Amino acid sequence: MSDTSVTVEKANQQIADSNYISRDLSWLQFNYRVLDQSRHTDRSIFDRLKFLSITSSNLDEFCTIRLGSLYNYLDYGKERFDYNGLREEPFRKLLLEEIRKFVNDQNDHYLRNLKPYFEENGFSITSFKDLSPDSMQRANEYFTRTIFPMLTPMVFDNYHTFPILMNNRLLLGVVTKNPSDPNNNLKVSFIQIPQNLPRFFELNEGNLIRFVTIEDIIKNNVYQLFRNVEIESVNLFRINRNGDFALDESDDIETNFLEELKRKLKTRRTGRVVRLEVGEDPDPWMMRLLKIQWDLDESNIFHVPHDSIIDFTGLMQIIGHKEFKSKRFSPPPPIKPLNFPEQGNADLFEVLKERDILLHHPYNSMEPVLELLEKAADDPYVLSIKITIYRVAKESRVTAALLKAAENGKHVSVLFEVKARFDEENNMREAQRLQRAGCFVIYGVNSLKTHTKLMLIVRKEEDDKVYRYVHLSSGNYNESTSRLYVDIGLLTTREVYGNDVSEFFNVITGHSQPSAYRNLITSPRDMRIQLCNLVRKEADNARNGIASGIVIKLNSLQDKEFIDELYRASEAGVKIKLIIRGMCCIRPGRAGLSENIEVISVVGEFLEHSRIYYFHNAGNPKIYIGSADAMVRSFDRRIESLFQLEEDVLKKQAMNNLRYNLMDNVNAYVMNEDGTYTLKHANGEPPFNIHKEFFNISKEKVTDVELF
Repeated sequence: MSDTSVTVEKANQQIADSNYISRDLSWLQFNYRVLDQSRHTDRSIFDRLKFLSITSSNLDEFCTIRLGSLYNYLDYGKERFDYNGLREEPFRKLLLEEIRKFVNDQNDHYLRNLKPYFEENGFSITSFKDLSPDSMQRANEYFTRTIFPMLTPMVFDNYHTFPILMNNRLLLGVVTKNPSDPNNNLKVSFIQIPQNLPRFFELNEGNLIRFVTIEDIIKNNVYQLFRNVEIESVNLFRINRNGDFALDESDDIETNFLEELKRKLKTRRTGRVVRLEVGEDPDPWMMRLLKIQWDLDESNIFHVPHDSIIDFTGLMQIIGHKEFKSKRFSPPPPIKPLNFPEQGNADLFEVLKERDILLHHPYNSMEPVLELLEKAADDPYVLSIKITIYRVAKESRVTAALLKAAENGKHVSVLFEVKARFDEENNMREAQRLQRAGCFVIYGVNSLKTHTKLMLIVRKEEDDKVYRYVHLSSGNYNESTSRLYVDIGLLTTREVYGNDVSEFFNVITGHSQPSAYRNLITSPRDMRIQLCNLVRKEADNARNGIASGIVIKLNSLQDKEFIDELYRASEAGVKIKLIIRGMCCIRPGRAGLSENIEVISVVGEFLEHSRIYYFHNAGNPKIYIGSADAMVRSFDRRIESLFQLEEDVLKKQAMNNLRYNLMDNVNAYVMNEDGTYTLKHANGEPPFNIHKEFFNISKEKVTDVELF
């Protein structure tokens, strides 16, 4: 048995003994659930490829951020303990081994279960050497006409420094030698595959569309770039760099901070290499060079089979092809909200004076929110608009409405979170557009990331009465993702919400300290404390023989203090049902610790993104909805908010949301004590798929909802 195997075995035992599941290992388990969606044969080949592509994108982010973060400790000799007590180096080996297993599963699934069915679905991914003479000529012409002028070989030798090779880019390493060199020295030149060209060159052959990768075309024409030298090998590879960085913010938020952000973003392009993907049988001389240059060992290197492809995200070109549109999943049209059946035919300003509206996306359209904002931009009675923005759509109606409002002389305040990961540059651009138009723009708050989703519209009506129209949500102000992400939002004019949200904006845009909120729970102020108190209350009720119960739906559960509170509540007899889409560090069903805790994960056509906290409260439920997961970063390093539902009819809707999630036997996976997941079995019951059932919801179906 190798030293690495022994190390990994010991590490696995330590993990098994811990009361907590490793955050990073749990994250990889989530990606397995996404990959499992690609195994569903009831889906079209294009939808199955979509899920495969998502796993590849997810893994890139994981290596860039999570593995990158680990290397911040390794490279600078800093101490780090994982939740299970593992130190930096043992955990590195374990993590890379788990990544390797996943990558092998990806490639095996692609080659065995997906690629054989391409041709019967009207396309193929064909290697250059298997093209017909006519098709080969057309591919060569495309190379000469389009690709060749864009290529720049970058040689590395005694006279040229090692070039900066870009993160997440396909690269060719071409090893050459000069026949006239008496020492027979080898040199390597690097070619970056153009990112602004389609990944595949398309060739129509009757009823079949042949796709050939541009890297394959370049490989077979690479001799045109290297005259009068011998080409020893041509090697395709790709790298993930460390993209995890922290910002050192200054008092001059508008200048120094933005410059610091721009500088840090550049480091993401040049950070240390943490993963190298390469085709089978790469040139050993080149590999030795790369390992030395980037300080890598074999555990960082991932070999991709010849018949597979490096970077499955490129498949999106095929998935999104116009010829296959009818074969891809298309969601049904949204239904009208239960308490807003007159959507589209009523003045929203007037409706909201009468009642609150709870929106459940994508089953309900985001249109009421957009309509309210667009009406407010033009409405002569509207005085001001305040909003927090984390991510926006490319052609954003939200941004357009805010620009219009500013042009119309309204006071517009926007807290634009420019640190939203991987959207930093887009957010900076949009924020600066708003600022130039006269909006008051705040680029974040100190060292915190603003993740909350709030909007406040102040309107002075004809009778001189001022109304505050408020939107609170778990989802971003992004009309594109609202069609794919499951989120919950509330539109209201209730004073309790208006007062709290007004107070909240005063705190984050000025230098105010909040007084006690009546409805909101916020971080980093006291969210952890308040949520733990709510859990303790359920535990006290259970000990005193009073009915109790907790149901929580989140993206992620990671905060140890909160987990420990749930463990104590479980020991007190509280039934706890958790619906955690992604990483989950709690260990359910362990004797003497968590027998009363059950965890499921729902993964399907829509991305579960809503956060709902339900506490039984002796039959008078307390239900909170908002932006916050139960994570250290959510409680300590982010501005988050949860809002309490006030109205019974809306509470019933939220409770039914949780009930449906718990009933799902199509998209649900049950978490086992060891941190693995098993697809939930129907056990003879008819299929219940929440991503379909919510399109059939009615008032009658939510009136009798009970969770315990």
